[in-house]
Amino acid sequence: MENLTKTQLVLLVLLISFVTSLVTGIVSVVLVNQAPAPITQTINRVIEKVTTDKASGAGDGAALIITSEDLVTKLVSDTLPAVVSVIASKDVPVIEQYFINPFENDPFFNQVIPPELLPDFRVPQYRQNGTEKKQISSGTGFFVSSDGFLITNRHVVEDKTAEYTVLMNDGRKLKAKVLARDPVQDLAVLKTEGGEFSYVPLGDSDKLKVGQSVVAIGNALGEFQNTVSVGVISGLRRTVVASGAASGPEVLQEVIQTDAGINLGNSGGPLLDLAGRAIGINTAVAQGAENIGFALPMNSVKKSISDVREFGKISYAFLGARYLTITPEVKEEKKLSADYGVLLTKGENGEQAVVKDSPAAKAGLRDGDIILEFDGVRLNKDNSLSKLIGQKRVGDKVKLKVLKDNKETVIEVELTERPVNF
Repeated sequence: MENLTKTQLVLLVLLISFVTSLVTGIVSVVLVNQAPAPITQTINRVIEKVTTDKASGAGDGAALIITSEDLVTKLVSDTLPAVVSVIASKDVPVIEQYFINPFENDPFFNQVIPPELLPDFRVPQYRQNGTEKKQISSGTGFFVSSDGFLITNRHVVEDKTAEYTVLMNDGRKLKAKVLARDPVQDLAVLKTEGGEFSYVPLGDSDKLKVGQSVVAIGNALGEFQNTVSVGVISGLRRTVVASGAASGPEVLQEVIQTDAGINLGNSGGPLLDLAGRAIGINTAVAQGAENIGFALPMNSVKKSISDVREFGKISYAFLGARYLTITPEVKEEKKLSADYGVLLTKGENGEQAVVKDSPAAKAGLRDGDIILEFDGVRLNKDNSLSKLIGQKRVGDKVKLKVLKDNKETVIEVELTERPVNF
């Protein structure tokens, strides 16, 4: 130490200060993470930032407290310009009523009874008198890019003979073209023109947690535009049957359950996290219940948007196998050796386990085989086969780990396009 120059001494002091600060920071983070729940909740609820606010009279360096309420009002303010009402209009017949006297031109009564003595009956009749353009339905949608791409539910734009317009938050009405209707999930992609648009950033729905706060925005009941409701995620990976679409009931899989108020007309609107990212598309409500709504998870939607941009349509990869997910109950009932994966089996109406000429058939799969892994991912209730196939594209080659006759083997399969009526 006696031989240290002044420069070396200064450098040594700086090094010790840096190491001390680094260790202090690490210890502080660990202590906060391990603190009791009330303390960490308080830290998460209250965020301080220093800003200058001359309008409010706050002096330089005044600390403003931002609460969860401030976060909600801020994200709503930022999001509303990107949320629109989707209106369907079409030419409908104009029906008019008129009246006739059934005795007036009747030859028999005219011969027997003088016209002036005929009873003056008025029988109502109806006839078409041309057509008029009329609004037939409305829903909600939101922009996902600044160049005019927007998404909504398929059932909102299901009528292929209708014309669609979007009512902007600033009152403008713009023509919208339906680019694609998703053949599997209740989703449609539209495009409109008119310059740069505000849009909603897309979040990661795979990272959602039950109890997480969310915000829903939509055109409630078709008349209360940009209605906002706040709630939490009350369930994940639900499977429900939705009715009300012209095409009939539809099975919705892997949907998000929320208690944020979703009403008729909210269909197609965004379900947002508190960072203002769309993590779902509001789709359905449970009839006869209070505050139980469902939203399509955003990660299942991203591929469809990408498909439309790249190929002009939405297509799904196809393996061609019917299966039953293996649970402890299924394992016991079927006397299986595997406790995970999917068992290839016939459908409820006797349909073959492996579709003829499908990729599964060409790979040699058959009734009774068990697919353990799909492209390295173990199949279970959280990683369903349909979900993993849905993330792939037509033409992708995947590796299946299969249990055939109690022997594991790896098979490579090239996925084809899903048939329209499958």
